[in-house]
Amino acid sequence: MIPRSFEYHSPRTLDEAIALLQKLGPEAKLLSGGQSLIPMMKLRLVSPEYIVDINRIPDLDYISETDGHLRIGALTREHELESSDVVKTKFPILSDTAKVIADPLVRSQATVCGNLAHGDPANDHPATMLALGATVVATGPKGQREIRVEDFFPGLFTTALEPEEILTEIKIPFPPPRSGGAYLKLERKVGDFATAGVAVQITLDDSGACKHAGVGLTNVGMTPIKATQTESYLTGKQLDDSTIQHAAELAASESEPMDDIRGSADYKRDLVRVLTARALNTALKRAKGGA
Repeated sequence: MIPRSFEYHSPRTLDEAIALLQKLGPEAKLLSGGQSLIPMMKLRLVSPEYIVDINRIPDLDYISETDGHLRIGALTREHELESSDVVKTKFPILSDTAKVIADPLVRSQATVCGNLAHGDPANDHPATMLALGATVVATGPKGQREIRVEDFFPGLFTTALEPEEILTEIKIPFPPPRSGGAYLKLERKVGDFATAGVAVQITLDDSGACKHAGVGLTNVGMTPIKATQTESYLTGKQLDDSTIQHAAELAASESEPMDDIRGSADYKRDLVRVLTARALNTALKRAKGGA
């Protein structure tokens, strides 16, 4: 289908974009990568009166290391995350995630920040950011504010952003030594949304026990899920087979899936169990220095 007509705006500065959002009100939609917005417009699931395209705003496309954080700008594309050397070496969980998002054509345009700002529990980055303890930087008329990612998804397709704010950056703390992570998902076909997905990030202490754990779940609830009971259970324990299996069962119990075309709720819970165990084993291997 063809989208309904709309008024197009292309601001050249962040201040201009924010001013447009103030002026145009809730009928305005931001466009960065457009890989979610444009298909929805074509299907007329959304019909905004105004499009504010932020792609011509300079200095929003970056992956940088500053003050102990990896910083990802609003216009950073998925393929840039996928090919970044610092991401490959220090955040393999992010490489895992970027590689399984849609297909290369989509990843060449889709933005990492847009993946979060869309508020879709089926998107892959939210679970990964939950596992990593990321922070979202929102910029609006009153300046910048930081939002913990666990507070960023209050409901289905909604975020903590105010109508006049733009998600301008994601901040992820650099993991300490002896850390590892992994993201795994099952999809019906390549490029599909996950039937279920699991993100795991762990840090080991000098004895080899789990000092810290982050676990995020994809597409098994109305919002991305931070599996806090599983995280608490893992902390302080040696990650042997018994511990990993019990943690996997806990993660499954924390999921809240529904029956749909991708499978039954029981099937998805069991997927969470299996994927959590696999992700934990991969994260453990990486934390110990494995490939």
